[in-house]
Amino acid sequence: MLLKVERFVGWSCSIPAWKTWLPRTITDTEEGSPEDNTTEQDRLQRGYIVLAQVLPWLHAKLGQLDIDKCQDMLKQLKRRADAARGDDTSTLKDLVASWVNQDFQPSSLLKSDDKQMRGFVHNICGNLLCPSEWDWGDNTVKAGIRDRMVDYIILENSWPLFLYEKYMVNYGNLKQGLFKSKILVQAFKAIFTSPSSAREADGDSDGADILENNRRARRQLNQAKVKTCVASIINMRKVTPRSIAYVVCQVHFALSNISSWRTIDGDFDYEGFWNNMVDFFEDVPGPVTQRRVNLLLKWWTRKVFGNNHRQDLMPEVISHMSVTTLAQQRKELEDAIFDSE
Repeated sequence: MLLKVERFVGWSCSIPAWKTWLPRTITDTEEGSPEDNTTEQDRLQRGYIVLAQVLPWLHAKLGQLDIDKCQDMLKQLKRRADAARGDDTSTLKDLVASWVNQDFQPSSLLKSDDKQMRGFVHNICGNLLCPSEWDWGDNTVKAGIRDRMVDYIILENSWPLFLYEKYMVNYGNLKQGLFKSKILVQAFKAIFTSPSSAREADGDSDGADILENNRRARRQLNQAKVKTCVASIINMRKVTPRSIAYVVCQVHFALSNISSWRTIDGDFDYEGFWNNMVDFFEDVPGPVTQRRVNLLLKWWTRKVFGNNHRQDLMPEVISHMSVTTLAQQRKELEDAIFDSE
């Protein structure tokens, strides 16, 4: 159960912010108006709701603790979440290097054990990390980023190119292809299913081989003789917004040249970046955008887990299927004959 907590907490919430928000929320007896919440409070609350749905015992457990013990429990969760994140960081450090070398065949190959030559000093990593509003192929842009000129500061308020399908962006329609890149699918599968499954990522397009995806998903999730994957441990059957945001941050870090994890990298704030992605998926302006987000999440689930929906079937849906209907008709026929005799 602890492994389940630490893996889920690692990508569902911001522990430092929870340390001040959660104890007050659990112990507060006054009902506040949702309109009074800040964007950050709404984001934290949505994260807590998701976590409580996966770990039903959590809310009751925290409610039994005083503020100090609640803080202690959150500190333990943070330590375990940090450890899980460290494992994923180590895994992707090697894999991202191999994927970049294989897919882009750079003149200067990335070394799996060395990050010093990654980031903007490396032409391919620099292109993938470059904000989508700039053209890495423009030498002025490239020099400005590398020299950290004021007009080319890298902040968390830009979508990097590696997020986009085929690593191409349509600046007139920035949502096109966003969060659909091959390297993200590979990284997600490496973390949540298995590193070997990442080799089977079938590219960027929507034309997935559904039967093949289903076969792979069954093999990855149901093999009893191999180490249980993270997705099985946390009962993940669908890709979620916060798991995508977590993977994006991990890939961004793997492409960068910083050797150890830190929230702030120069001018770039990883926590702010994560918040921007969560808000993209969860804080939508209306139903049209929500439908597009839902379609994107379905695309992700199909890419990672195949196209199985058995777990989504409700009892009332099954009750109207032909096997159940025929059983009911046969029973009704028997009852009618019995009553007539």
